[in-house]
Amino acid sequence: MAPSSLSSRFHDSLTRQAFRSYLAEFISTFFYVFLVIGSSMSSRKLMADGRLLEPSSLVVGAIANAFALSSVVFLAWDISGGHVNPAVTFGRVVGGHISVSTALFYWLAQIIASVIACLFLKILVVGVHVPTYTIAVEMTGFGASMLEGVLTFGLVYTVYAAKDPKRGPLGWMGALAIGSIAGASVLAAGPFSGGSMNPACAFGSASIAGSFKNQAVYWVGPLIGAAIAGLLYDRVGYPSQTADSISGIAEGDRV
Repeated sequence: MAPSSLSSRFHDSLTRQAFRSYLAEFISTFFYVFLVIGSSMSSRKLMADGRLLEPSSLVVGAIANAFALSSVVFLAWDISGGHVNPAVTFGRVVGGHISVSTALFYWLAQIIASVIACLFLKILVVGVHVPTYTIAVEMTGFGASMLEGVLTFGLVYTVYAAKDPKRGPLGWMGALAIGSIAGASVLAAGPFSGGSMNPACAFGSASIAGSFKNQAVYWVGPLIGAAIAGLLYDRVGYPSQTADSISGIAEGDRV
């Protein structure tokens, strides 16, 4: 790739609009993680015997995930694309919708926001442990990673469909679809792998809780699933708009 092209892409990542996008990702990821992890802490607090797994806590987690993700995606969509998830960002990179340099800044904003959100919860809610994503004893690390990958594939594929310009501008239905598949995924996989689908959320809670056990599960699987979803939707199923000759980013997806 020509040096001038690389320089142009990096310059695009340092524009005022780009920094607005990073800020939007930071804010939306912060509130997403704060609400999802906070709802888990709340449900455990209300359990008299302190059990970690109970049907009601699974439902609470799914509802919180669906509502929180729908809301923050809708809020940040027109500014940053409302990724709120390093896996979604990776999927958009693979699909050629944003540059690698921009994606790295997105990842940085998302991860820092997740850590700060979990830190806030630890400071504000004294005496309540910040929960981390764990895999069930019936699951192997490989199996859990595969499960997270399949779920993330569905999430990223839905994001692509919601953002497809052929479907018109994103309305509240698009954001609701993204949140709904996330909530359904938690119901399907919560007891087995946690249903994270979000490396930043998993990393933030693990860093504050001080336990990185099986952390690779929540990175490898989701990133692979997101990459396959991006390639399949944009290259096979529904070819995207022609990419810009300099940045390689479709005009409708520029950030």
